[in-house]
Amino acid sequence: MPVGIQYLPPMDKLDTLNPQQREAVTHLGTPLLVLAGAGSGKTRVITHKIAHLIRSVGIDPRAITAVTFTNKEAREMKQRVAGLLDARQTRGLTVCTFHSLGLQFLRREHQHLDYRSGFSVLDSQDCEGVLRELTHGASEDVDLALLRQRISHWKNALVSPEQALSQAGEAGEHAHARIFEAYHRQLHAYNAVDFDDLISHPARLLQTHEELRTRWQNRIRYLLIDEYQDTNASQYALMRLLAGIGDGLTAVGDDDQSVYAWRGARPENLVQLTRDYPTLKVIKLEQNYRSTERILQTANQLISRNPHVFEKRLWSDQGHGTPVRILPCKDPEHEAERIVGEIIKLQFRYRDDYGNYAILYRGNHQGRTFEKALRHHNIPYVVSGGTSFFERAEIKDILAYLRVITNPDDDPAFLRIVNTPRRQIGASTLARLGQYAGQRDTGLLAASSELGLEQHLGAAQRTRLSQFVDWLQELRRRAAGEHPEDLVRTLVRDLAYYDWLHETSTSCDAAKRRIENVEELLAWIGRLARDTEDERPELEPLVAKMALMDLIERKSEDDEGNGVHLMTLHAAKGLEFPHVWIAGVEEDLLPHHSHEQDGTLEEERRLAYVGITRAQQNLCLSYASTRSRYGEKLDCEPSRFLEELPAEHVQWEEGKSSPGSPQAREAGKAHLSNLKAMLEE
Repeated sequence: MPVGIQYLPPMDKLDTLNPQQREAVTHLGTPLLVLAGAGSGKTRVITHKIAHLIRSVGIDPRAITAVTFTNKEAREMKQRVAGLLDARQTRGLTVCTFHSLGLQFLRREHQHLDYRSGFSVLDSQDCEGVLRELTHGASEDVDLALLRQRISHWKNALVSPEQALSQAGEAGEHAHARIFEAYHRQLHAYNAVDFDDLISHPARLLQTHEELRTRWQNRIRYLLIDEYQDTNASQYALMRLLAGIGDGLTAVGDDDQSVYAWRGARPENLVQLTRDYPTLKVIKLEQNYRSTERILQTANQLISRNPHVFEKRLWSDQGHGTPVRILPCKDPEHEAERIVGEIIKLQFRYRDDYGNYAILYRGNHQGRTFEKALRHHNIPYVVSGGTSFFERAEIKDILAYLRVITNPDDDPAFLRIVNTPRRQIGASTLARLGQYAGQRDTGLLAASSELGLEQHLGAAQRTRLSQFVDWLQELRRRAAGEHPEDLVRTLVRDLAYYDWLHETSTSCDAAKRRIENVEELLAWIGRLARDTEDERPELEPLVAKMALMDLIERKSEDDEGNGVHLMTLHAAKGLEFPHVWIAGVEEDLLPHHSHEQDGTLEEERRLAYVGITRAQQNLCLSYASTRSRYGEKLDCEPSRFLEELPAEHVQWEEGKSSPGSPQAREAGKAHLSNLKAMLEE
């Protein structure tokens, strides 16, 4: 295809795009980087480009892949493309997350890794269980969180276990590298991969297998990647290997919104594109369709303190807007009272949904004070990023037992429960069991009962495994005739599970909360059984229904709901609200005190920038003069970021207005006016 040629789709499909968006949509023939500022319509560009490629250029949808970071973003992208094309035109199109793409790749190419079909993808708790078994009996206590973080870092940097061992310096790092090597072998024996493997395995295979690389580059002729600034080293490598010479590559990102360095994101990957693709075309999207001009000028001046390779400046035609307000408060409780009071007044004035209001903060712990204040005023709210009921370890344990009872081929569930509570069925036993099951091409539970296992396990190992399997099989037999709630209570009692929770919890109170969660699950199973029309309810449909409820709950976490939104600044990325408060804009909180050790001040500034650019109409930043930390009351200083804001667009407020002040009189007039309007309806 000739370099730089633009194929124009029908004008009725372009009339909603501004000139820069149109240029990005129609540019073909060379790699493209779209620098999309906050609220500048990046999703519109990606979806219109997909439609343009299919409708106007005649590209087969099966040759197009669009990749983003979250399932919610992928769903939104699919829905928008569906609105531009009919179903026949989109058949075969791939719109997915990075990890979904990696999973698709491994399902097709698993034999190159010597994996069997039907391999399992272990979640973080399952992986931690494997590591716990590998380190059980170690001479020193092992920090599992640090170990998992280091292994994840190695995988994301495409460092193999052998390379990690050869590069290890200090003794601690060398010990972690040895565990990494054992962990790698263990997952292979289980015919399982972890989350990081979904990217690192495909990248390594594409690096070393030229035929495989050529085949996938021919399969994916046009690759569109969203949020490119959030890619880590392995994701960048995977995308470059799939893109080849890059003539069909479109990368969309914003270096000013890169706030995930703690999980390996590299905003410098945007700059790396210019080095790897000399013919790269760069298009800037600077018109913001979200916020007022005052909010954008405030954001522009703040982020200008960071160094930039690509300069851009957001602008808007949404009107000048009201000043950005800065609200001093005495302490977190006073801060919550003032902000919730303002929400009550604004909601009364605008008569709109509570879903239009958002309170953002740096750390999850800040949300509790706002929850209390909102509950006090009977205001509905939605907390984003909280732990799902189904994600609690104790709930996952019990449900894993029920999954195996109703589906004996569920290997991931078997791996979770086989040594929970601990039965001295160690890592070496499970590794040999996994190898034997692989040879027999059967599930782990079925393999545990086969006579041929005698050639692989010692007598003591077989005895422990046999006792566990016999007990499970007895529960499976009883499940056919016993009431589900009674069966599950028997399971919990046989396991002495509550004793296990006391042994493994950090405190008595934590154990009590976990036991209450299990009791809630048991009561729920009883209610589900009673709600069925069957005289003798069966366990299997109840387990399936709970799995569906899990999926629904996870999906509902993405839905906005009609409540005030409480969330961290990280969770707010990609969202927008008419009215936004950013709480706790103080030194050591925003910016976080860790920036002094990590050198992340620029990222903290980007995080504040992300928060500011979530606001459409009204924005307020608050700080407290005192805040408790570890039970000690500490004096707080306003954040340096507040001094970096443009004075002409910022309004500093002093305490609460007195009853006779002009502000109070104005608020009283508005209140009476709204009451009158309500009475006249």
